[in-house]
Amino acid sequence: MKIVVLGAGRVGGTLVEELAKEDHDITLVDKDVSLLRKIQGKHDIRTVTGFASHPDILSKAKLDDADLLIAVTASDETNMLACQIAYSIFKTPKKIARVRARSYLDYEQIFGKKSLSVDVCISPEYLVTRHIERLIRYPGAFQVLEFSDGKLLLIGIKVDKGGPLTGRVISGIYSALKDVKIKMLAIYRDKRTIPVREQTAIEAGDEIFLITIPGHVRDIVNSFGRLHLPNKKIMVAGGGNIGAGLARLIENDYQTKLIENNVSNASKLSVELNQSLVLLGEAQDGDLLQSENIENMDVFCAVTNDDEANIISSIQAKKLGVRATMTLINRKSYVNLLDSNDIDILIAPSEITIGSILSHIRHADVDKVYSLRRGYAEAIEIIAHGDEKTSNVIGRNIVDVGLPDGAVIGAITREDTVIIANDDIDIKADDHLIIFVIDKNSINKIEKLFQVKVNYIG
Repeated sequence: MKIVVLGAGRVGGTLVEELAKEDHDITLVDKDVSLLRKIQGKHDIRTVTGFASHPDILSKAKLDDADLLIAVTASDETNMLACQIAYSIFKTPKKIARVRARSYLDYEQIFGKKSLSVDVCISPEYLVTRHIERLIRYPGAFQVLEFSDGKLLLIGIKVDKGGPLTGRVISGIYSALKDVKIKMLAIYRDKRTIPVREQTAIEAGDEIFLITIPGHVRDIVNSFGRLHLPNKKIMVAGGGNIGAGLARLIENDYQTKLIENNVSNASKLSVELNQSLVLLGEAQDGDLLQSENIENMDVFCAVTNDDEANIISSIQAKKLGVRATMTLINRKSYVNLLDSNDIDILIAPSEITIGSILSHIRHADVDKVYSLRRGYAEAIEIIAHGDEKTSNVIGRNIVDVGLPDGAVIGAITREDTVIIANDDIDIKADDHLIIFVIDKNSINKIEKLFQVKVNYIG
């Protein structure tokens, strides 16, 4: 696929890094020459220097020959205008724009063929906000991903030493949780993958990924660790787009406090937020945290635009007694320096955003993509089409599908029915399959497996 990416910042740079691992012809546009040189030095891509919305620059990027435009500059206006120019002048088939401002996103009629020609809007702030909200809703999980309109959840759990099922083999875990819908997908031990077999024992410190339904998450989480009570009190550090959006999303269900260091923004948020208590101050200020009884809070979410402030305030909050910390970090170098002893859950905005973009690039009918394990693994929801003559998977048992090593089908949604996968289930047309892929280099093989033959008429 020929793809033009506008913007070489964190999102654009990470996106190019992911796309470069696959078989795509990529052109990257940015006005910052040093950024382009840095990225081009690592990946085999074309670069064009200039303003991303200027038609002459887009022409140099050969947008007229591109299959897809992805506009992820820091400017909403530049991204939207570039998509419109791509439609009007270059007839680009598909256009994706990063749009951050709520004032645009609140009016869906802005986008579409009869107005601004943006086929897909991506809001990193909204995606991150929803991601954090799910983590708050399901305490004890460090990863919570939705599939099939929320019917299925893929969750990640760090196994505790004192968990009731810690030390058990997987077959014994299934027996103990016989009334719970669960399928073990992957086990990571000391940063290595462990084969998921019936006689594999789950050890303390393991990071496990599994598929289940929303109503069974709490039973599963509590089976592998201490008792996790529902969260009630949340403190949010940072009143930017993510912090304010998170407070709006959760304030009716949780007691919410928000810390903001900008006087005018704090004043504005105190009026806009209905139930949240807005505090003026620095989140790293231990005296402020203590005065607001941080030891009685269930979750401390650090989501400012400053990685250092997020890290320091989270470590401070944990030392002062908060039950759990969630910390927004943009720089990968910082992620590699931290572990769960410092911070409970690390939030990587670029990783969350990339998944939503990748779902529009896959060759097969992929409904959801989540990038995991710092981009090395993926979880996807893929739809089976065709019939037994035109499809490689329809009518076959799961065990006979021929998935590459390291890929496992966790569950299927068939219309409104949820089916936890086992080897003897036949795949039918229009099934939604949830697949965990340990090595994302296998994605191309999976896509080809699910592509229908040329004589298929949908």
